[in-house]
Amino acid sequence: MSAINTTADYYNSLGLGAAAGNAAEKAKSDALGQADFLLLMTTQLQNQDPLKPMDNSAFLGQLAQFSTVQGIETLNTNFSTLSSSLTNDQMLKGAELVGHQVLVPSTSLAISPDGSTTDGVVIAPSAGDITVEIKNDSGETVRKLSLTATGNGEVPFSWDGKDASGNALPAGTYKATATHLTAAGASTSLNTYVNATVDSVTVGSSGLYVNLANLGSTPIDNVIRIGGTKS
Repeated sequence: MSAINTTADYYNSLGLGAAAGNAAEKAKSDALGQADFLLLMTTQLQNQDPLKPMDNSAFLGQLAQFSTVQGIETLNTNFSTLSSSLTNDQMLKGAELVGHQVLVPSTSLAISPDGSTTDGVVIAPSAGDITVEIKNDSGETVRKLSLTATGNGEVPFSWDGKDASGNALPAGTYKATATHLTAAGASTSLNTYVNATVDSVTVGSSGLYVNLANLGSTPIDNVIRIGGTKS
């Protein structure tokens, strides 16, 4: 059996042809590792002109460049490890939210297949009357809820999933908008927030997402408050 001295010989022995071996040899030769660099530098020192030795600054500069490259590679590796660790830690912490209710900004109210509904909250800027208007997918108003704010702060609201005539509406997602009317007659739109149960969590390219029952996903940063489990 003939000796195998190069990568090309090895590939050729496997019947893959010299071309494959030459390509692998070239890929290998293109990489300059730490041992190769030190060997090159040592050879350079051994073969320098004794009457014109290599300048110390050039020697130190080469060492500094190699150390910088090696440091960057190590830093990248450490950051990659840290990123994986943080992702795993984030997933574990997010899993603790499963089954709990969270308050998130949303204009959506849901009726689940079993007829249960999500409730919500509006933030009143001052005392006054608040109207929460609920619309279906076609944009038709199916219900109006009247609330009273005694001052600045949260005003909770709930919906039984029925229309203005008391008829149960089909399961699905509905849109809620809120309007605040002061005693002086000034009207302003309010943001709505809903309480929803966390079904699961997902780690995406932008971070952790909580998947809410009947309402879809939202970034963990949108969670304003964490409540108890859904009874």
